[in-house]
Amino acid sequence: MILEPKKTTVAYRCPHCGSGVISAVSPFNIGADMIKLKCECGKSEMSIDFGKEDKVRISVPCMLCPSPHNFTVSSSLFFEKDVFLLPCPYSDINICFMGDMNRVKAELSKTELELLDMLEKSGIEGGFEALHAADESEILPDPQIYDIIMFVIKDLEEEGKIFCRCESAEGEYEAEVLDYGIKVRCKKCGAERMIPTDSLLAANAFLNTDALYLE
Repeated sequence: MILEPKKTTVAYRCPHCGSGVISAVSPFNIGADMIKLKCECGKSEMSIDFGKEDKVRISVPCMLCPSPHNFTVSSSLFFEKDVFLLPCPYSDINICFMGDMNRVKAELSKTELELLDMLEKSGIEGGFEALHAADESEILPDPQIYDIIMFVIKDLEEEGKIFCRCESAEGEYEAEVLDYGIKVRCKKCGAERMIPTDSLLAANAFLNTDALYLE
């Protein structure tokens, strides 16, 4: 009897053209150490790096943020889950999809509807193309968005919902306002995270976050 090799389906949505990019990956694909999934538009790619210690490192383009997000998962989780989703750290929107082909396609379609709904509520018309056009022309959100994000950060800190490498409730946090975002940093352990403000959707999505994890 010939056993079918174990494989999984991985996918992301291109932040430039909005297309879903899907590919099957099996353990036989990892000989080159890294796999790159490229959108047909040529403007985005997701990289999958099969490193040591049974770890898989993934760099995923984000529909909401100007820069990709990096994740590390175990290879057993990568290949064995029916469906596993990785969200943008600043919102509840999933940006990376792994697992059974049909489940991945279903989650990809669900996220498309969520993104279009978010675009509409943010007052951005024209779908994904309009979002990319806004990014290219460097249209920044209202300056008051900085004050609102700072309020959310302070609220999360008071509720003990900012997490870093320190023991629970022992971190000391500071927020620095930069031209392209707000950097939250723990003064004790040095863990930090940048909250982008040069993406209107990412800034709006952060207003609904219920926790902030520093790395």
